[in-house]
Amino acid sequence: MLRTVFESDHDLFRESVEGFLEREILPHAETWDQAGIVPKSMFRRAGSAGLLGMAVPDEYGGGGVDDFRYNSVINEVFSASGASAAGMSIILHNDVCLPYFLEYCNDDQRSRWFGGLASGEQMTAIAMTEPGTGSDLSGIATTARRDGDSYVVNGSKTFITSGINADLVIVVARTSEDPHAGLTLLVIEDGMPGFERGRNLDKMGLHAQDTAELFFTDVEVPTSNRLGEEGMAFFQMVNNLPQERLSIAVGAVAGAEAALELTLAYARERMAFGRPVGTFQHNRFKLAEARTEVDLGRVFVDRLLEEHVAGRLTIEQAAEAKWWTTEMLRRVVDLGVQIHGGYGYMMEYPIGRAFLDARVQTIYGGTTEIMKDIIGKGMGV
Repeated sequence: MLRTVFESDHDLFRESVEGFLEREILPHAETWDQAGIVPKSMFRRAGSAGLLGMAVPDEYGGGGVDDFRYNSVINEVFSASGASAAGMSIILHNDVCLPYFLEYCNDDQRSRWFGGLASGEQMTAIAMTEPGTGSDLSGIATTARRDGDSYVVNGSKTFITSGINADLVIVVARTSEDPHAGLTLLVIEDGMPGFERGRNLDKMGLHAQDTAELFFTDVEVPTSNRLGEEGMAFFQMVNNLPQERLSIAVGAVAGAEAALELTLAYARERMAFGRPVGTFQHNRFKLAEARTEVDLGRVFVDRLLEEHVAGRLTIEQAAEAKWWTTEMLRRVVDLGVQIHGGYGYMMEYPIGRAFLDARVQTIYGGTTEIMKDIIGKGMGV
């Protein structure tokens, strides 16, 4: 299918990203999966290759180009590669965390952080989820008590992507009792006394992506590390979550396309009862359904990319894309395992890994149920 969302510069950038993947990621992907983490040196190589901070102004060493389509090229290449877990920190850094720095940093913060954000010397994470609260941000219990020119932070977070490797963690903390206007964004830096990282959590999929528990015990965070105004975190997150959810949709469609191609290749070659398994009517119909769903997802997400670049993406549109594409991905990888038969259950086959990696996508970034609730409220029901 001809795609019109990208231009020639994006196509050239895609070739560069694919080259980086071949050189720096794929030869090590299995080792990193087993280790449960990628080495921090990989981020510096990504920075040198121009894969980090494309929207960071060029005077700080960034790309100086505010065009989310470049982010999406990286996302698509990694998501289709079978080694998406190794690239998740890059995608999180560019698509989810950097917008907070770009929009809310003051001049002092830009001079302190922007260079490292573009070079890979300062990788990022965002810490929202807690043991007792997930999608309901009003339930956040981590506190930040003002004490002179500092905040004293106490609490814990869990399921934090890049929680082990991150140098700068955007922490959502409670500065007053107001459910929404009582939340503030603070940047907690690696090495601050009282900031501890717990386990690198053992997940069912995305093994190379470090996911951690974080603990804060009387961590003194200077007010100069606050992003934006006190009490504005909820509104800052509402503003940035549509891009995060569109990013997830971009990866879901690319992953579904790759999984379908793996399944088609197997269905054409695997013989049963003297004929390729893909030629049995039931399998042919199921593959046709998958092809249709993947193409529909591709057209919809490409259209929303255009809307986002033009500044018109809505909260409801992002929610639609996020829930539908991730549920579609689950259907496609499940079909892939089924058609592969016993081989699909073996981790040596890429479809098995794709099945495990896909499962979390209907959960993180807001569950399918939360997305549908957002859409329903947007319709006035």
